[in-house]
Amino acid sequence: MAGLRGGLTMETIFATDAGDSGVNEDSVVAGADFAVVLDGATAEPDTDTGCVHGVRWFARQLTGALARRLALDASAARPLADVLHDALDAVGRSHADTCDLTNLCSPSATAAILRHRDRHADYLVLGDSPIVLEADDGTVSTVADDRLARYTGTWADMRHSRNVPGGFWVAGNNPAAAGHALVGTVPVAGLRRAALLTDGVTRLVERYDWSWRDLVSALDETGPAEVISLTRQAERRTPHGRFVGKRHDDATAALCRFAGDRGSGVHRD
Repeated sequence: MAGLRGGLTMETIFATDAGDSGVNEDSVVAGADFAVVLDGATAEPDTDTGCVHGVRWFARQLTGALARRLALDASAARPLADVLHDALDAVGRSHADTCDLTNLCSPSATAAILRHRDRHADYLVLGDSPIVLEADDGTVSTVADDRLARYTGTWADMRHSRNVPGGFWVAGNNPAAAGHALVGTVPVAGLRRAALLTDGVTRLVERYDWSWRDLVSALDETGPAEVISLTRQAERRTPHGRFVGKRHDDATAALCRFAGDRGSGVHRD
C-alpha cells in the first residue's frame, strides 16, 4: 500500500500561515513517503534581485520540483542532496531566460526534507529550518543548521557570505549548495515522529521557553494549525522591540508520524 515501507507507515499533517507581510513565502508539501518544508528568504530591501518572479514563486517552484522527484520510486535510491541538486537545477533552468541567476540577491530558501525509505528515514536540512526527531523512548534530537545564525552583520555581509566556502548555504541559484546540506539516515524502528519547521514556529523554543519535546508533543496532540495559533498569541503578548526582526514571521510546521498499524496519508491541518 502507498506509504507502507518495511512494515511501517508514515502519516504527515501540516499547516502554514503568512506573517506580517500577508504574503506567505514558506512552502510545504507531503506525499505518502516524504515531507518537504521550505522557508523563502525575505528579499533585501530596495535591492534588485535579478528575478522577475520573487521569493514566493521560487519557493513554490522548488517545492513542486522536489515533490515530483520524491514521488518517484526510483528516487529512493538517490541521496537527498542529489535530489535537491536536480530540483534546484530544474528551477534555475526554468527562469534562466528571464532572470539573472548570477545576481547575489537572487531568490533563495531554506530546505528541510524527510523521506521514508524501506526501514529508514533519510533527512536533509539546509538553512535554519530544523528537523526534530523523537524516538519511542521519548529521546529527542534536533538536526539544525546554525551557519546562518553566525551572521548578524549587514545585508551586504550576508550577501557576500551566501553560498560560498566558509559562509552559509541555502537553496538558491547555485545547485551545488545542496552538497553542503546536513544529511543523515536513522532507522524507522523506534522512531515515533518527526517535525519539519520554519523559524516562524521554532521561535516557541528560541523565544518562549518551550522545549523541542513540548513542541513536537503539541504538534501531535493539538495539530500544526493550533501550534501556529499559539505562536501568534505569544507574539501578540510580547512587547514591541523585545526581539529583533519580524513580529509575526511566516510559520510552517509538518509532523510525520510513524506506526506499524496506522493507515498512511497526507492531511492539511
